[in-house]
Amino acid sequence: MGLLQYVKEEMQIIKERDAALHSPWEVFLYPSFHAILRYRFAHRLYLKKHYFLARWISQKAARKTGIEIHPGAQIGKGLFIDHGHGVIIGETAIIGDNVTLYQGVTLGGTGKEQGKRHPTVGDNVMISAGAKVLGSFTVGENSKIGAGSVVLREVPPNSTVVGVPGIVVKQENRRIPREDLDQVHLPDPVMAEIAALKKENEALRMQMKEILEAIERK
Repeated sequence: MGLLQYVKEEMQIIKERDAALHSPWEVFLYPSFHAILRYRFAHRLYLKKHYFLARWISQKAARKTGIEIHPGAQIGKGLFIDHGHGVIIGETAIIGDNVTLYQGVTLGGTGKEQGKRHPTVGDNVMISAGAKVLGSFTVGENSKIGAGSVVLREVPPNSTVVGVPGIVVKQENRRIPREDLDQVHLPDPVMAEIAALKKENEALRMQMKEILEAIERK
């Protein structure tokens, strides 16, 4: 892909996913644009076994943008990193097409694996701000990871994951639209459990009240 085509595609991606974009030329101000452009170049060098030069380019880009992408990572088309400061993508990470990452996201390892150490992220996945996805497993396509979640195990396709450690709180057999980039309105499993306990407690209180009233009538 030529540079001009890449710029056109990046403009379209950012236009679709960032409401803050007012002019197509603002794409040149986005750290994501520069970080991914340098990654593409460094990745080609990495594949040719020019490891030092590839890492030099990636580390220079990290210092400039705050986004650290190892040149060995495999990244598909349409990656968008919103704001992006603090994003880390490990060497053996694999990212599909049309993935959105927010600031502070880590696609890392646990420090114990050998070989494939980092996650594989399917197509059309959104990973919200501050989320950590750690280990060699797959985040299924069309899934959403809630802000601040720590994901340590496989995520089925079409799922929503929240919490520390991350758990699947929603799973549907349908494709999640790419335009659905809401990081906030996600299910809260803790509050749902508390609400269920409160409802059960209220039912028990009502039963106890009825029993006491029946005893008093006797």
